[in-house]
Amino acid sequence: MDIEVIENPEQALVDFLSQQISDFNWARWEVSERLPFAMQVKNDAGEVIAGAAGRTFGDWLLLDTLWVSDVLRGQNVGSKILKQVEALGRQRGCKRCLLDTLNFQAKPFYEKQGYQVEWTQEGYPRTGCKYFMTKEL
Repeated sequence: MDIEVIENPEQALVDFLSQQISDFNWARWEVSERLPFAMQVKNDAGEVIAGAAGRTFGDWLLLDTLWVSDVLRGQNVGSKILKQVEALGRQRGCKRCLLDTLNFQAKPFYEKQGYQVEWTQEGYPRTGCKYFMTKEL
């Protein structure tokens, strides 16, 4: 058996490996469904200028992305999107939300919205840190 190290793997291989783990997990988890979602805000030209994406999974709302363009920052757009994300999670039966943010991103924003740091990954990727935050819905 040869173990091949691939410096720049094709996305197809990465996707295949990820799918294998996903298939393994789904065959064993107590929940049978993971529902993705996305939200977007477009300007008059049809360009996306804010949005969010994630998935609901059992009792959890997993927020992967919440982004607001520089043009809209400071206008409560992020707060409004987050409230809609949380409402969707509650509609889907979620009890908690999990997200992560980097030290230079949105930790103060999420804290104002009621999120608490559960754990911090120090030295990420070298001198920064990554915060894993949760909120009861």
